[in-house]
Amino acid sequence: MFRFVSRLPSPQPSPRPPNPTKLTKPTLPKQHKTLDVITLFHKSSIPSSQRALNLLKSATANAAETATEDQASDHTAQTAAQHKQKREEYELDVTEEPPTPDQLKSILDYLHAGVGLGQGKAGDVVKGAKDRLDAMRLVKEDGERFIRPVIVDWNNGKVIAGYNESAILKLVREIPPPPSDQ
Repeated sequence: MFRFVSRLPSPQPSPRPPNPTKLTKPTLPKQHKTLDVITLFHKSSIPSSQRALNLLKSATANAAETATEDQASDHTAQTAAQHKQKREEYELDVTEEPPTPDQLKSILDYLHAGVGLGQGKAGDVVKGAKDRLDAMRLVKEDGERFIRPVIVDWNNGKVIAGYNESAILKLVREIPPPPSDQ
């Protein structure tokens, strides 16, 4: 498909004085939605962590492929319900570092809340931790006490401790609920 683009200068309209009675709102540039971030706290020497990484990479590639297809083709045969069942693209962050203190606080909050994936406890992500404060202290002393793999959906407040294929797939495929307007 070709599109003709004229290279001739277009006539410039004559400048008009501004109309003080007509106020116009400045237009803002169109802002793109930022991608949700899902972090895998990974340890390559742990087989379950390697399986989690492979599963997340595969799911991430499928999400990107689906998004590209949706943008590039017409899916008139698909229903709106089918579109709603798929999560949009997300950013996969893989790190072998232990979480920062702020990240660990959030992880423990998400575990305690148990949003959608079952309630957990500090000992599920920190070896020997009895409670939140103990977990914070232990990870500060030795980052290797942080148990991997741990997968965190920061935007939706969900955590998966350990390798659970069905929970991981649910996390990356499920569309998060719309933000509540308060």
